[in-house]
Amino acid sequence: MANHKSALKRIRSSKRKQERNRVVRSRTRTYLKKARQTLESGDLAQAREATMAAIRELDKAATKGILHRNNVARRKSRLMKKLAKLETAQ
Repeated sequence: MANHKSALKRIRSSKRKQERNRVVRSRTRTYLKKARQTLESGDLAQAREATMAAIRELDKAATKGILHRNNVARRKSRLMKKLAKLETAQ
């Protein structure tokens, strides 16, 4: 356990940030999962809506610094590629 007052404060603030990051990361993963499932189901309108919602959540996570911007860009690119493939198939 830390002995200095500043170290104790860092532990408390780290805990708060960790909690916030976990919530945002979990919510982002949920939206990504829903988007992937709707893309696989084949319903174009629902897939487009779910993909845009997932992209919105990814952008929020990147803005807050929870996910790296390149990581977000890669995930968005993959989602959009799957969406485009679905659109051309129909």
